[in-house]
Amino acid sequence: MIPQGILHRSLLLFAFLLLPALASARELPDFRKIVAEQSPAVVKILVESRSGAHPGFDTEEIPEYLRRFFEFRGEPPGPRERMSLGSGFVLSEDGYIVTNNHVVEGADSVVVRLIDRREYDAEVIGTDPRSDLALLRIEAEDLPVLRLDEDDDLAVGEWVLAIGSPFGLDYSVTAGIVSAMGRSLPTERNENYVPFIQTDVAINPGNSGGPLFNLDGEVVGVNSQIYTRSGGSIGLSFAIPVSVVRNVVEQLKAEGRVTRGWLGVTIQDVDRNLAESFNLDRPMGALVAQVAPGSPAEAAGIEPGDVIIRFDGETIDTSADLPHVVGLLRPGAEVDAVVVRNGRRQTLEVEVGGLDADDDPRAASTGGDGDSARIGITAETAAPETLERWGISGGVVVRSVIPDSPADEAGILAGDVLTLVGSTPVKDLDSLREALESQKPGSSVPLRLIRRGAPLFIGLRLPE
Repeated sequence: MIPQGILHRSLLLFAFLLLPALASARELPDFRKIVAEQSPAVVKILVESRSGAHPGFDTEEIPEYLRRFFEFRGEPPGPRERMSLGSGFVLSEDGYIVTNNHVVEGADSVVVRLIDRREYDAEVIGTDPRSDLALLRIEAEDLPVLRLDEDDDLAVGEWVLAIGSPFGLDYSVTAGIVSAMGRSLPTERNENYVPFIQTDVAINPGNSGGPLFNLDGEVVGVNSQIYTRSGGSIGLSFAIPVSVVRNVVEQLKAEGRVTRGWLGVTIQDVDRNLAESFNLDRPMGALVAQVAPGSPAEAAGIEPGDVIIRFDGETIDTSADLPHVVGLLRPGAEVDAVVVRNGRRQTLEVEVGGLDADDDPRAASTGGDGDSARIGITAETAAPETLERWGISGGVVVRSVIPDSPADEAGILAGDVLTLVGSTPVKDLDSLREALESQKPGSSVPLRLIRRGAPLFIGLRLPE
């Protein structure tokens, strides 16, 4: 039998240990107010495509046991008709609605359904495939609207909430936290203009285009993509941040299309070897591999081999950060770019150009044996047809790479065209030898090369 004094002290200790858990439970967010106040401005998007090629969520793909939850307008779709579903939200009382581009892309008709089940035919005001956003308009007045977050201060670990129609299940609410900020998810065209918000909120097909809220009930993002192996949520969801949404919506309202900032460079990340060769304290910045002729970058004096570490006051930690910053700038904006060139920092003034929806943002492609035993390659001066093919004025073609040589360790491949050693242009075999001889033994030197038409920098450590 436990003595009463010991039992009393044990109960006090248990209560003391339980108090923090109870306090934490009371601090968990209550989403009921947000759901009640904001749900009326969330809409369901019904898209019909007669082509059968619409990329959105197809109701025919859902499990049989869920199909009864879906509602179709009029007669069931014919053999060549497909009904796709998505989400969206009302941005203004006079009927402007935001959703994803991939929800309405290729649509023959778009219908917006409100929470009270009223339906409106929607006009597509404009779309922006690069950001995956679309702006719709319905003929209605005094609609409930959502507020866009003005502070852009969303942080990792912050609670967020999504409302949408996953698998057509109207006004489903899911919650989670922000897992990461500024995620880069290049498109099929290898474009990267959206610094995605990553969350663990359960997002599924049909949630696309719906709002992501903070605890103040403000829209901080538009749910756009998920990473999945099953077709459903596994806790990796991505939303377009409100800074991008605001910029795109303003332009679609005014012009029906989007023009974003353009610099005209091909860039790559800086690894450890390159950082050392450029005298950087650590891998950082966007390394310029190519500058497009006639581009804003060329006019500003940016050169291949420059490492852009700040642009318009924003730190560029990786190459993916640069398109995020440049893309949000208005064409004609004059900003400062801080670059590292030959180990020294300098500031250049850049007048940002404009990139229309159909423009290609990339720079135009530029593309007897000699023995360069010092670095471990055999090479020859590039033939005129090679120079013409890649749009370059000179270079040396690598014919073979000696295993375990400095060139092999650096990742040089047969077929690469060497065009720059450090800051010295390589025109032919003689200039390659001279450039290599001018480098200090044991040092790390950046090499610029053309690989399958794409410019690339690599760091090469010279032998002692």
